[in-house]
Amino acid sequence: MDTTKPKTNTTSSSTHPRAAQSSNYKGGERKPRAFFERPKPEFDQKMVSIRRVTRVVAGGRRMTFAVALAIGDKKGSVGLGTGKGGDTAIAIAKALRQAKKNMFKIKTTKEMSITHEVSAKFSSSKLVIRPNKGKGLVAGSTVRDMLILAGIKNVTAKLHSGSKNKLNNARAAYVALYQLKAKASLPKVAPIIVDAIASDEVTKEEVK
Repeated sequence: MDTTKPKTNTTSSSTHPRAAQSSNYKGGERKPRAFFERPKPEFDQKMVSIRRVTRVVAGGRRMTFAVALAIGDKKGSVGLGTGKGGDTAIAIAKALRQAKKNMFKIKTTKEMSITHEVSAKFSSSKLVIRPNKGKGLVAGSTVRDMLILAGIKNVTAKLHSGSKNKLNNARAAYVALYQLKAKASLPKVAPIIVDAIASDEVTKEEVK
């Protein structure tokens, strides 16, 4: 019978170099990652519509994106812009740039309501906005988004048309709110809206 004892490892775990490194390491000493906060945008944004447009050219079909964007500061200023590009990011950047150019200040009351009733028509979209006393914001479709971005409260907006075109409804809201523009606001109505209103006036004169 073998009475010899098995060989044991004489090297202590405390004397091992890796063990010494692990004993000296402390998890709490790791430097935290530096997180960079994104700068807050200058204005609140709301995507009115985004659609893919196909154009047939000699080499085939060319795909682009059309974006409509509404912006506002919720303090009485609102703007609307459109943009096209091969990528959504490019189209959004163009729409944002045009919306800033078309931004204007609305003349409001102390309760952030409108002073009187206004109505507007763009294409087949007909809109009426009237103040209400303490009933809150009563509106739908993209008109509600435009009013929220402008910071307007206690108004009732009614679309007197069956149009479901979000962009035309937003443009009708833009034209209606433009009638309440304060004198200090600098931008003018978007060129696309001005051209549409001018063409409507020409057709009315031709009918007469």
